[in-house]
Amino acid sequence: MTEITAAVLEGPRDLSIESIELAEPKADEVRVDLKATGVCHTDHHRYVGTSDAPYPIVLGHEGAGVVDAVGENVTSVEPGDHVVLWVLPFCRECAFCERGDPHLCSRRSAVKGGTLLDGTRRLSRGEEKVNHFYGQSSFASHCVVAEQTAVKIPESLPFPEASLLGCGAITGLGAVVNTADVSIGEPAAVFGCGGVGSSAILGASLAGANPIIAVDIEDETLATVADLGATHTINSSETDPVREISRLTDGGVKYAFECTSIPGVIEQAVEAVQPGGTVVATTTSSADPLQIAPGELTYGKRIVGNVGGSAQPSIDIPRFATLAQSGRLPLEKLVSQTYSLDQLDEAFEAIENGNGIRGVVTYE
Repeated sequence: MTEITAAVLEGPRDLSIESIELAEPKADEVRVDLKATGVCHTDHHRYVGTSDAPYPIVLGHEGAGVVDAVGENVTSVEPGDHVVLWVLPFCRECAFCERGDPHLCSRRSAVKGGTLLDGTRRLSRGEEKVNHFYGQSSFASHCVVAEQTAVKIPESLPFPEASLLGCGAITGLGAVVNTADVSIGEPAAVFGCGGVGSSAILGASLAGANPIIAVDIEDETLATVADLGATHTINSSETDPVREISRLTDGGVKYAFECTSIPGVIEQAVEAVQPGGTVVATTTSSADPLQIAPGELTYGKRIVGNVGGSAQPSIDIPRFATLAQSGRLPLEKLVSQTYSLDQLDEAFEAIENGNGIRGVVTYE
């Protein structure tokens, strides 16, 4: 057992920083000395209790750090390697994993009960077991994860930016380059410009989309994404985005990336795409039903789901990390604020207030 420092959530908004125990990695697992982790809306949903979580639990699923121990059979990383921790644990054995779609792994739901992939826990507080989150729990000084979710990155890439490739950034980037496969010159719109949406704008810029239209309700956010590659911005609290997108594109965009999970916004995105266009729903956490007229789909419009950027982490994380290292993918512009672990409540408050794109917890 290793004693670690972790943010333990006992119930909605009941968070404490304390020492708990972390068991040694088993076969095919690695232990990571965490250096940074992004603070995501998915964490916030559990923090406030709008999504169920097994308590007590250590949240955090967007980590980056240094491997400091490995279990038996681990071959892809070794102690001292800098790694990003991908958000979606996968088994490497099911039909989805074998065909190259680890984001669709048939065992993906195993970790929702607060365990690692093998159904057990590594976190404890005396005799009490503490639950994991997405097989990671990166709001802590250290964590144990499945080998395949710890992906080696260049040592020169700063950890705060690198951590975003574990979830938010790769979800937005992958929505563009993997799920939609946007081509040069194709018009695109992004609805909701938080961490995922801002990353989608970066991805659209990398892919050569034109125009790139950003839709949000915060002028400050829209000013920020204009610096990320958005060619036009629309404040949807003041302007009808469907009508304005139609005006700017002479009939609609080829691709719309919906990054709010709000049914009404998804419906707007469907209206905003041209015949034959595609809506990529990147954050479909809402249980509320959609109300879309069947006629909207008559002329080839499609709605496609997206999880984890449809990524193959061993390929996509190094690819995006290299682009970030070269300066072509300015991930640092997504980091609005850094926090210490004992400021995690403040980071969640910033999410509630709509402040910034992405807060990141850093560890000394």
